[in-house]
Amino acid sequence: MIKREFKVNFKSFLIWLSILIIIFLIVYLLYPYIITDDTVRNIDEMMKIFPTEVLKAFNMDIASIETAYGWVKTEGVMFILLITGFYSSILGGNILLKEENDKTIEYLDSLPIKRNKILTNKIIVGITYILLFTIIFGLFNYICLNLSGDFSQKQFMLLSITPILVGIPFFAFNLFISTFMHKTKKTIGISLGMVFIFYIISVISELSTNIEFIKYFSLYTLAGTRDIIANTTMNSLNIFISIGISIIFIALSYIRYNKKELL
Repeated sequence: MIKREFKVNFKSFLIWLSILIIIFLIVYLLYPYIITDDTVRNIDEMMKIFPTEVLKAFNMDIASIETAYGWVKTEGVMFILLITGFYSSILGGNILLKEENDKTIEYLDSLPIKRNKILTNKIIVGITYILLFTIIFGLFNYICLNLSGDFSQKQFMLLSITPILVGIPFFAFNLFISTFMHKTKKTIGISLGMVFIFYIISVISELSTNIEFIKYFSLYTLAGTRDIIANTTMNSLNIFISIGISIIFIALSYIRYNKKELL
């Protein structure tokens, strides 16, 4: 059964990974031609126009976009976290509901397989794909950055791990939400909307110290990219919180799924 799960979810994994790789490949190919002495001066002048709060929201106050690695640390890491959030959320929302949506749940329910076993297999597949998504894209970035120029390898490795801290909690939360539904169409809207809301909260929280506290209501805070860029260290508390949130919602998914009336 677990082999079937990997096969069924491989297409979406490949599509989302390809989207991210294509975006970054275009940047890596064009960056040497876009960034010249003149454009660097223009960028520096443009940066002076923006308020410090806006630059802070995209890490541009602590990193320069004069190099490809500089772009990765600013706008690039935002793309990675956002797309990983989309992929993980949709995967969590759909991986369980596909059986009901495709009317295969009746067949599974008739087999001598407990619901816990079904759910466990899907969780293993989901988390494995999120880890593979992060690892494969991290390797792609590592190769391209080696070809592009010098960069801090330790800092890059830490930044490459951050999508996992966001992706797995998104997966677990949407998996739990899906246990209340029967159609994948409903969960897609919720999954995408939730990612957007958490992302916007994370960005807005950096715009003013008066509302900085709202960042604690966003899963994107767990990424902690500013600490990594500024100090080349990862906040261990974020790791424990990420694991804790994931465990809580996975446990709730087991409880809820065993009580759910299947179509």
